[in-house]
Amino acid sequence: MNANIITDISQLDLNKTYAYADYLLWQFSERVELIKGKIFKMSPAPGKQHQIISGNFHVSIGGYLKQHDKKCRLLAAPFDVRLLDSVKSKQSDRDIYTVVQPDLCLICDESKLDERGCIGAPDLIIEILSPGNSKKEMKIKYELYEENGVQEYWVVFPYESLLQRFVLNAQGKFELAKIYTDEDIITTPLLPDWQMVLGEILQD
Repeated sequence: MNANIITDISQLDLNKTYAYADYLLWQFSERVELIKGKIFKMSPAPGKQHQIISGNFHVSIGGYLKQHDKKCRLLAAPFDVRLLDSVKSKQSDRDIYTVVQPDLCLICDESKLDERGCIGAPDLIIEILSPGNSKKEMKIKYELYEENGVQEYWVVFPYESLLQRFVLNAQGKFELAKIYTDEDIITTPLLPDWQMVLGEILQD
């Protein structure tokens, strides 16, 4: 067994800066993400409603992709997305300091995919909020996805029955394109002709 394998999060210094190469050695039960070298503990395993919403998105968008022979892939957590912290970052494990696990991500550039996940920004990220998500976490993710050039970022608020759709503008900044409620139909130019009523996504 590799002597560097970490089997308990208590073995780590949460104030230290870590790279993806370190992350690969962590084999403990806690779910964590690595953001700019810092460890962020994730919420406990998602609840029923969270999983139903994720599954509904997967069935709807996945069916569309299959029917239209799109090259895009829709992938669900747990799935590692490695983000480069600057244009100067290399792609070696030691030079990557951010690894996140979005609830769902759409990736249309197959060169970004490998056996360990995705390297580089997905085209679309969908995060389904749980009661455990903090405002600090939401702000950090928003800024991180914007900085890395994610084209669209959707935030689902299950208990408020709404979805916020952010779109990256020409200046590389997110703009709130629309807030959807129950009866609204979600659309995106990333998926031409795809549409789904938000209420149908949220229902059991």
